Amino acid sequence: MPELPEVETVRRGLASAVLAADIVSAQVRHRRVVRRQPGGARHFTIALAGSRITSVQRRGKYLWLELADGGCDGAALVAHLGMSGQFRVTEKQRIHDNHARAALRLADGRTLLFRDQRTFGWLLLSDIGATGVPEAVAHIGRDPFDPEYDLAAVSARLASSNSGIKRQLLSQTVVSGVGNIYADEALWRAEVFPETPGVLLGQQRCAEVLTQAHAVMAAALAAGGTSFDPLYVAVNGESGWFERSLDVYGREGEPCRRCGAPIMRERFTNRSSHRCPKCQAPPH
Repeated sequence: MPELPEVETVRRGLASAVLAADIVSAQVRHRRVVRRQPGGARHFTIALAGSRITSVQRRGKYLWLELADGGCDGAALVAHLGMSGQFRVTEKQRIHDNHARAALRLADGRTLLFRDQRTFGWLLLSDIGATGVPEAVAHIGRDPFDPEYDLAAVSARLASSNSGIKRQLLSQTVVSGVGNIYADEALWRAEVFPETPGVLLGQQRCAEVLTQAHAVMAAALAAGGTSFDPLYVAVNGESGWFERSLDVYGREGEPCRRCGAPIMRERFTNRSSHRCPKCQAPPH
C-alpha cells in the first residue's frame, strides 16, 4: 500500500498538472469508488460539475483537492489510494480503460482519471473544517513533514503507551504517513525491536524512531517512492526506485548491512514484519 512518500509524489504531480483547472463534468465508472459518499454517485457527479481545483493537499496517506465554485465551494475531494489507486492525466477524450473508476473532464480538454485495479481506494467529497482539513481526514495525526508536527509531543504520546512501537506507528492517529515498509526501515535504523512497548522505550528512544522514520521517508521521496508493486505509479506513469535502497524490508535471509546476521521475516497482524535478530533483539 502506498505510504507517505508515494502519496506525496502523487500530490506533487497533481499540483503540477491540475492546479487551477476547472471541472466541466464528473463520471463515476464504478460505484465502489464512491461507496463512502453520502448521496452516492449522483451527488458526487452533480456537486463536482463546475468546480475549480484551488489547491492539492496531503496529510499522511490521504490526498485532497480543495475546490471552489460549483456545488463544492468550501469542500474538498478526498482520495485514499488503497492498494492500487492511481491518478492519471490524459489528453484523450474517449477513455477505454477497464480500471478507470472515476473520470473528471477538465475545461482544457484533458481528463483526470482515478484508476484502481483492486478497488480498495475511494473518493469522497468532504467539507473543510475550521482547522483547514477535510472532516474525513480530521482524525488523522500530523505527519513528520507537516510544518506543525511536534516531535517532542508525538514522542511523549508514544512513550506513554503500553502498545508496541510498530503498532503505534501504523495506527495513523498519533503520527501519520508511516506504513509497514517505512516502519520496518525506521525501527532497523534505530535498532529497536518492533513490539517493544512505548513506555519501555521512553521518550528519547521514541523520538529517535520518529527521526529515523522522517529520514527514511525523505530519502524515499527523493527517489520517487518505493515501487514493489507495479500498480504504484506517479501521475506521469513513472515508478519510484527506492526499493533498491531498503535495508530490511523484503530482504528475508539476506545479511544485515550492519552486523551480517540474516534478516528475518515474522507475522505481524495481517502483515509481515522484517528485522535483524541481532540488532533488533527483544528487550530482556
